Amino acid sequence: MEVVQYEKKHHDSWEEFVNSSSNGTIFHSRKFLSYHSPDKFTDNSLLFFDEGRLTAVFPAADIKRDGLKVLWSHMGASYGGLVHAENLSIKQSFDLTQSLIDYALREKFEKIVSTSVPVVYQKRYNQYLDFAFVKNGFQYQKREVTSVITLDVDEDNVMKLIKPESRTSVRKAEKLGVVIKKSNDFDEYYRILESNLAMRHGVQPAHSLEELYKLKELYPQKIQLFGAYLKNKMIAGVVNFYCNDKVVLVFYISHNQEYQQYRAVNLLFYTIMKDAISRGLGFLDFGLFTVNMDPNWGLGKFKESFGARGILRDTYFLDLKY
Repeated sequence: MEVVQYEKKHHDSWEEFVNSSSNGTIFHSRKFLSYHSPDKFTDNSLLFFDEGRLTAVFPAADIKRDGLKVLWSHMGASYGGLVHAENLSIKQSFDLTQSLIDYALREKFEKIVSTSVPVVYQKRYNQYLDFAFVKNGFQYQKREVTSVITLDVDEDNVMKLIKPESRTSVRKAEKLGVVIKKSNDFDEYYRILESNLAMRHGVQPAHSLEELYKLKELYPQKIQLFGAYLKNKMIAGVVNFYCNDKVVLVFYISHNQEYQQYRAVNLLFYTIMKDAISRGLGFLDFGLFTVNMDPNWGLGKFKESFGARGILRDTYFLDLKY
């Protein structure tokens, strides 16, 4: 296969391929990757051509990590990896993997790191690339667990997916007057988010407020803030990324601790589940409840109460320095 480094002239063909692919998401699009300032990452994205036909793309950055030159897919996104068509064969999977390794060696990279898209994002399930990676010496850097709800009911039966304790919380929030609506008030939401993260984890959000606004501007329909309001005051919020035609990914679940008794987050998720079904989506990805493979048991249990189950989000690596 011919491996070509991405240039601006490839923009349209890249976007068209990702949109028609089996496993592409907004995180693989040039539009999304462009929101990072040029000095944050050195882009080293790749296109793979089989007899002149675009067969796969690989969003990636050239970074230094622990003194090594690393081809990383992708530092600036939740998912990276090889984006491919629905009809990817096992032979193509091995050819793509070998071509990726050959390119990295030729360009003097000392390591490859790639975070794959979880299997539920694929239009047609296919794990040939996972097999090809392992057979070619890739190892697991980490295997995080993301909580995924299968949306296999209609809007009127969402409660069937939810455990009794969360059903009670949903009804309590409704009874107490909590109202869920789409919002563009990222400023108020961000204040809640910053306070929540600092109080519970001692960390800052991965995205700045300015970055969230920029992403919303880039994806006005695919990135939506849902707010929970009590008498017109936002007391909780969630940002949804509509990643592709199958999956919505929930980002930054946050609530004002002073209003925890109103169970606004429970009503938020109930509403978001109904919204996702109305859009024809098959899965709601709650996001990770593990960090470096260390489970947050309480968070995992909370997500399970909405019918979520664990799906692996795998990060592979291959050392090329001998």
